[in-house]
Amino acid sequence: MTEEAVVPALEMRHISKTFPGVRALDDVSLTVMLGEVHALLGENGAGKSTLMKILAGAHPKDTGEILLNGKPVHIDSPQSAMELGISIIYQEFNLVPYLNAAENIFLGREPRAKIPSFVDFRKMYADAQAIIDRLGVKLNVRTPVNRLSVAQQQMVEIAKATSRKSRVIVMDEPSATLTEHELASLFTLIRQLQSEGVSIVYISHRLEEVFEIANRVTILRDGRWVATEKVADLDRDQIIRYMVGRELKDIIPKAPAAVKEPALRVVHLNRTGVLHDINLTVHCGEVLGLAGLVGAGRTEVARAIFGADPIDSGRIELFGKPVRIHSPESAIRHGIGLITEDRKAQGLILGMAVRENTTLANLAALSRFGFVCRAKEREAATKYVKDLRVRTPTIEQAVQNLSGGNQQKVVLAKWLFTKSKILLFDEPTRGIDVGAKTEIYQLINQLAAEGVAIIMISSELPEILGMSDRILVMHEGRIAGELSRAEATQEKIMHLATGGE
Repeated sequence: MTEEAVVPALEMRHISKTFPGVRALDDVSLTVMLGEVHALLGENGAGKSTLMKILAGAHPKDTGEILLNGKPVHIDSPQSAMELGISIIYQEFNLVPYLNAAENIFLGREPRAKIPSFVDFRKMYADAQAIIDRLGVKLNVRTPVNRLSVAQQQMVEIAKATSRKSRVIVMDEPSATLTEHELASLFTLIRQLQSEGVSIVYISHRLEEVFEIANRVTILRDGRWVATEKVADLDRDQIIRYMVGRELKDIIPKAPAAVKEPALRVVHLNRTGVLHDINLTVHCGEVLGLAGLVGAGRTEVARAIFGADPIDSGRIELFGKPVRIHSPESAIRHGIGLITEDRKAQGLILGMAVRENTTLANLAALSRFGFVCRAKEREAATKYVKDLRVRTPTIEQAVQNLSGGNQQKVVLAKWLFTKSKILLFDEPTRGIDVGAKTEIYQLINQLAAEGVAIIMISSELPEILGMSDRILVMHEGRIAGELSRAEATQEKIMHLATGGE
């Protein structure tokens, strides 16, 4: 093997970064070889996103150096990173919603027609469709992005990165919204990119993916480098120990439920083209799992119950009495809370402080004559930050500066402060590390023990199986079947979710 062959595609040496009140990275190094899939793991707040934002030119580093193919480079902006052949696919998409898929894929790089200043739309659409088809996705590239599902938007992001012919591609939780078929297509694409010498940094909290797709793994904890190992030399427990610094013998600690009277009943609920004759009941103290493939209608059920989407027919009963819920405000007044799938777009106001987000859904409890009592607000926020172990230097920190896991805890704090008796959890652990997941599971157990009725939507079958007392499976906007905790298996859920009887 020649000396040139072992030169890493990417080296980040001794990187440190400090934000006000937070040491985000402390002497962290990362080495990625040519054509390697290198997993980057760690709990939320470990420093993964900060390290990648430095690579992307979104944050300047305080100390350290970056090398590409053995040569030092200076990255001072996202544009300079792209010019150097680095693409980053963020968990929160960077798409223009009112442009179509093709326009997003080639934004700023549109093929030019023979007439100066004109775009060759025929070539752009053909090239974009070829890239999308290569990903194995059924998608018309002329469709506006705001009409695409979350999973389809994810694939547009991936198409955008691959269209640049980047030599280093960072994928931050790329599978969080993908179906099994889409995930298989993604892995096929990654292996193809590997064969072409492209290096992939793969960030995921789904460890089974790491074992399937990655060659090596680097693990961070509390802003520091912990280990870099070959994936083949590790098992799941070893990775978890590196990540959290402790044993996690029971990742999904389901507590026995003391199921009581019905809290919520949905009867013959319909929304044309979306939901068809939905009937469900969830009891006080029960965790009702709602499973199904992406696009099956799970989120739409939660939004209809919460009054975020209109319904055409059907009724909702709370504690045996029919109620009319026509808006989220009405749902909150009736004691219903919704932890949304997309915490940044729908669950938080990113520019506001932890304090303000915590109390946002229940300001009436802190107000007198229309004025909010700031002392009471600070007291409430401080309590929930402590109870939920939110990692923040202060309750005045803007939530946009927190890690994904800590942002999710702030969303949970907001709904706990409303004292809701019915909580709808839509993908509550999406993009959350194993340690934070366990904390959220324990919180769900605690709420159920206190008599709260919970509907939990999740794409992770082990999570649904582990936490649910009963499971409803959806397929194409309908309830395809119900499974008790005792009879439920991954195979039975998938059978119903794919249209089986």
